[in-house]
Amino acid sequence: MKVLITGANGQLGRCIKDASIKYPGIEFIFASRADLDIDEETSVETFFSTNKFDYCINTAAYTNVDEAESDSENAFKTNAEGVKYLALQCKKADTTLIQISTDYVFDGEKNTPYTEEDQTNPINVYGASKLKGEQYVQEISDKYFILRTSWLYSQYGHNFYNTVLRFSKEEKPLTVTTEQKGTPTNANDLADVILKIINSKSNKYSVYHVSNSGEATWYDFAKEILFQNKHLDSTILGKTDYYRTFAARPIYSVLDTKKLSKNFSILMVNWKKSLTTII
Repeated sequence: MKVLITGANGQLGRCIKDASIKYPGIEFIFASRADLDIDEETSVETFFSTNKFDYCINTAAYTNVDEAESDSENAFKTNAEGVKYLALQCKKADTTLIQISTDYVFDGEKNTPYTEEDQTNPINVYGASKLKGEQYVQEISDKYFILRTSWLYSQYGHNFYNTVLRFSKEEKPLTVTTEQKGTPTNANDLADVILKIINSKSNKYSVYHVSNSGEATWYDFAKEILFQNKHLDSTILGKTDYYRTFAARPIYSVLDTKKLSKNFSILMVNWKKSLTTII
């Protein structure tokens, strides 16, 4: 089995690389943007014309939610058009496409966890661009898994977890919002789920929600990071019920993962427990 990972230098790509050692029977090809730029149709065509893959895991994405509001062209170029180029080549090569999406495809108006059947209604450019990517996959591909996740973090790259630790180490005060509620998700857990789906060779193609269990505000998440890292006294953690951002965020975006559990017998651990594995 041969598996392509796009965006391999990002946090999820790096977590998949760490997890891949548990699957010696699979050949993994980790492609950075320098190797494969999904924004360029010719780049994707050329890459697939010289390589044959059983699966393509697309972790390449435009992820700056606030910048996307003023840079919608590039957000859609990567999160939608780039996904379309991959879907077209995957269909041509009979490759199963695993597309990573987001809780931000929802508007946050619910107060119970979102299921895969709930109506999408993104309220920012980032969410809209990711939803368009989902739609391209469903229109073009016969063999696909769309995995929506939430509040992704890891030991790698720029994310909320590493930002909180940096503020703590520099002994800077930190004010975090209590306005939004979702589920922090360990990218290492998401990587494990992706590889379990591949290893199962399942044909239960569909949209799935993949996040750790439980729910939290961003303030709850920050407090737990500091507590578990024993840095609680080295920074002043404040909370606010309003924190102005350029892009609107869904107030509630907890994901229901029962479908994943039913089809793959995968139970997601609580976000607090998962956080301890990184620390």
